[in-house]
Amino acid sequence: MLKHGLYEITYLEHDTFRVKAKDVIIYTDPFKIKTQNIKADIVTISHDHFDHMSAEDLKKVLKPETIIIASTNCSDDLAGISASEKIFLKPGERVKRLGVEFEAVYAYNVNKFRAPGQPFHPKDYLGVGFVIDTNGERIYHAGDTDNILEMAGLKDIGIAMLPVSGTYVMTAEEAAQAAQSFKPRLAVPMHYGAIVGTEEDAKRFSKLTVSSIKAEVMKKEQ
Repeated sequence: MLKHGLYEITYLEHDTFRVKAKDVIIYTDPFKIKTQNIKADIVTISHDHFDHMSAEDLKKVLKPETIIIASTNCSDDLAGISASEKIFLKPGERVKRLGVEFEAVYAYNVNKFRAPGQPFHPKDYLGVGFVIDTNGERIYHAGDTDNILEMAGLKDIGIAMLPVSGTYVMTAEEAAQAAQSFKPRLAVPMHYGAIVGTEEDAKRFSKLTVSSIKAEVMKKEQ
C-alpha cells in the first residue's frame, strides 16, 4: 500500500487500484481480481474494452450504494449492472460525489495501430483517464493512452498511474517522457502482467524517470 497525503492506494492488477480518499473507497477499472471484502463507494471505468469494463470483476467490488463513473462508451455494457447511480463522462467533463471530484481527461493512441491508420484507442472513441481531486490533492489514472499533448496540461498531480506495457498503450520509455511533460510528484506504472507487458517494463519505467520525478513499482496485492 502506498500512502500519499489524503490517499491510501493499493495496486490489485492491470489498471485496477483501490484508492482510499479520506473515507471514500474508489476502485479503478476492476479486472482479474478476487471478490473484495472492502466494497466500493465509487468505481471509475476508463473505457469499454474487456480488460477495463469487466462486468464479472465489477460485481466483485459493488454494494447497493456504489456509484459508477465511466466513459460514455461503457453505457451499453453497464445497462445490466445495478448501482445507486451511473454517471457517464466525456473528456473535459467533471462530477463531484462524496466530496471527491472526478474529471475525465483524454486517453487515446497516436502510434499504436490495429491496422494502418486504425489506432486501438482512437481519440473520437472517447475513452478517458481520470483526475481525482480530494480537497485539492490530485491523482491521475491515465487509462489506456499514448503520450498525448493533453497530458502536458495536467497540473499539480501528486500521483500519476501510467500504463507502460506498449502494444496498446505507452511503452516504458514513452511513459517516462509523458511523466516528464507534467511532472507528477510520484509516478506509478500499471497495465502490465495480465495481458501484455511484464514487471520488467515497470522496472524499466522506474529507472527511466528523471531524478526530479520519483517512481515506485507497487507490489500487486490480491
